[in-house]
Amino acid sequence: MLAAAAVLVVATAIGGMVVASGGERATATSPQSPASTATVQRGDLADKVSQAGILTFRARSDGSPYVVINQAGGIYTKLPDNGDTVDCGGVLYRVDDKPVVLLCGTVPAYRDLHTGEAGKDVHQLNRNLHDLGYDAGAHVRIDPRDGHFTAKTEAALEKLQQARGLDATGALDVDDAVFLPDAVRIAKVTGQLGGPAQRGAPVLSATSTTPEVQIDLDPSQPGALKKGERAQITLPDNSSVAGTVDRIGAVVQAPAGQAAGAGSVTIPAYIRLDDPARARGLDQAPVQVDVATKGVQDALSVPVTALVGKSGGGFAVEVAGSGGRRELVAVKLGLFDTADGRVQVEGDLREGDDVVVPSL
Repeated sequence: MLAAAAVLVVATAIGGMVVASGGERATATSPQSPASTATVQRGDLADKVSQAGILTFRARSDGSPYVVINQAGGIYTKLPDNGDTVDCGGVLYRVDDKPVVLLCGTVPAYRDLHTGEAGKDVHQLNRNLHDLGYDAGAHVRIDPRDGHFTAKTEAALEKLQQARGLDATGALDVDDAVFLPDAVRIAKVTGQLGGPAQRGAPVLSATSTTPEVQIDLDPSQPGALKKGERAQITLPDNSSVAGTVDRIGAVVQAPAGQAAGAGSVTIPAYIRLDDPARARGLDQAPVQVDVATKGVQDALSVPVTALVGKSGGGFAVEVAGSGGRRELVAVKLGLFDTADGRVQVEGDLREGDDVVVPSL
């Protein structure tokens, strides 16, 4: 409807309102001076969402970063810098020179873990120890699916603690580690080096290390994109990388730095890159995103500029015949191919007909 309204404005401005019969093909007009024409074509058409986006890094499903809550008491003696990356098993920061290790998992640390404990938090600890290779050896090999803290867990944990400068107790205290879903890139540090490390206070925020693209959709166009649709992203160096619509926000947001209700609002959508390495080092870089949302095959089409509005409503095209004769043909509009500037039409037209378009 929005596209048709836009075409009506364009058609009126270019060709004016014209009188055409209600039939499919209008009566031929008198010979006129030569006109610029375009050919009625048959082929495939695609609709496309094309707009600017921004490169960012994947984190929470709503695009916000992970917030790291400190559980250690003392003084911050080492903190990361914005933009630093920390892998699973690495040291995230230090309190009283004691390392706080990053482990990967979705369940936050909420209790001390030792032999005999069981649960989802133990399961993710076992998976970390296995994936990081601290259970190497026939007698300490851990089943990464196991949710029980066994003697094998204790032995592997001691190796991790020794490697990271922790006391090799074989037990994991709640302030020894932070669990986040993936390796991280530091977004912002809120703790102060040399300042007090308060239990339960945020120390930093972080994202994953995987680039993604965010675009902001107009909420007046629900369903403009769907999860799984393919996208083409043009990077700042004009190279392109393919991607897929990964998720679409459910909450309408105000633009950054603007209060809700103070202006336009948008719905965020996120594009997963097929080759994320192509976009590394481009945080917050502007990109162009084109998403093919739907299409039709083997359809007749004309340039959008060939349309003229009928006085009784609807649209027509002016067909150029032999001897300079022209006739108006009523058409029904279908899909608009915004990339190529063409529109699907149904009416008394044939492939190869010439239709009048504005002169350049």
